[in-house]
Amino acid sequence: MTVTLNHTIVPATDHRAAARFFASVMGLPELPPAGRDGHFAPVRVNETLTLDFMTADIPADGPAMGHHLAFDVTPDTFDAILTRLRAAGIPYGDDPAQPGNGRTDHPLCARGLYFTDDAHNLYEVMSPA
Repeated sequence: MTVTLNHTIVPATDHRAAARFFASVMGLPELPPAGRDGHFAPVRVNETLTLDFMTADIPADGPAMGHHLAFDVTPDTFDAILTRLRAAGIPYGDDPAQPGNGRTDHPLCARGLYFTDDAHNLYEVMSPA
């Protein structure tokens, strides 16, 4: 049997704003609110995976890093994500400890970067070229 991840819940200070932020950077579609009373703001990542953003109580002095979500992307998709990050003035970098250093020379692939959201979730984008 093949095991496929269907969805994961991503904590957010504002679930709809977090979903919009992630979808806009990654170039992905937001889906209509889901769950009881629309408490999930889903973003379709691919045919089998949805990220369900959910508002959570995140203290201002909370952990330095929330969830870490890593994505393999094509070189063209990487370029588009990088363009959107730059255009929006969103800090990015090649080091999870310094996600704002502006570099893309990732240690595990030809090009890669990290960026964070206001709930301290760390997103990693990796490209083979």
